[in-house]
Amino acid sequence: MRIAIDTLGADLGAERIARGAIQALDQSKELSILLIGDESVLKPTITPEVADRVSIVHTKEKIETTDKPVMAIRRKKQASMVLGYQLLKDGKADALVSCGNTGALLAGGLFLSGRIKGIERPALTPVIPTMNGPKIMLDAGANVDCKAKFLLQFAQMGKIYSERVFQKTGAKVGLLNIGAEPGKGSQLYNETYELLDESMDDFIGNVEARDVLEGNYDVLVADGFAGNILLKSVEGTASTLFGLLKTEFTASFASKLAALIMRKPLRGIKDRFDYHEVGGAPLLGIQHPVIKAHGSSDETAMMNAALFAERFIKAGVIQAIKELNNEEE
Repeated sequence: MRIAIDTLGADLGAERIARGAIQALDQSKELSILLIGDESVLKPTITPEVADRVSIVHTKEKIETTDKPVMAIRRKKQASMVLGYQLLKDGKADALVSCGNTGALLAGGLFLSGRIKGIERPALTPVIPTMNGPKIMLDAGANVDCKAKFLLQFAQMGKIYSERVFQKTGAKVGLLNIGAEPGKGSQLYNETYELLDESMDDFIGNVEARDVLEGNYDVLVADGFAGNILLKSVEGTASTLFGLLKTEFTASFASKLAALIMRKPLRGIKDRFDYHEVGGAPLLGIQHPVIKAHGSSDETAMMNAALFAERFIKAGVIQAIKELNNEEE
């Protein structure tokens, strides 16, 4: 199984991304890695032990965070992300993992990979850490303006993903909204509620933002605007909370002693909210497996992203989405 790694879009540099991807080879004997980036930087990261399982696709061109996504995808033909998509189309890679420009990755999904027949819009699908374990949410920013039928398709794709990757039999679908009762929210959300209620046996109704971290759902559906705000609010809250705890636990000798006693459970809580452990967010609704990793991914995060890509492929999510739409036709 060949995983293409776009090494040029990461905040921490190509070398650390490459080292993390190569670490995944120790965890899975089925994997091989295609590193896309500057050969002079990447070649020293390849040890003799893994040399037969790592290849380099050389390029120095990358899509910058300041680039306009669609224009960059169309004009920067040798950009690492564009080459990654080309490897997918040519059958030389089974999945693409990138930390790069999210807008460009989404544009590439539409113009270079292509939508699955019957899917109106692809959706970015991150994991939300909750009291009841990891849950998934879509869309997290790919589609700011949505129609009710888009959100219905998000729910259908999310359910397939949850059941196949996270083994959630009869995955429960919730709709992010400003109130739990039917009839809450905008016209879009009222229309979506009716569609989900009519179409999905496992629809549990509206989920308020304050209840999201309880995790009494498996799939949370939202338009990209609300979903992105929720995701960044959760990330920011977790970061602030752990920053405050660090400040308090280092304020005095007594608090440092308490921190030593609480170190293990606190570490466990932190790990549940750490994006490094998640792996990445798949772009559902396109023809190929594409995983968006966090922009500031380090070695651990990239190792987990590569392993997650393997898991995603084995779960057969994309084929199941294609079959869903064939059945509907």
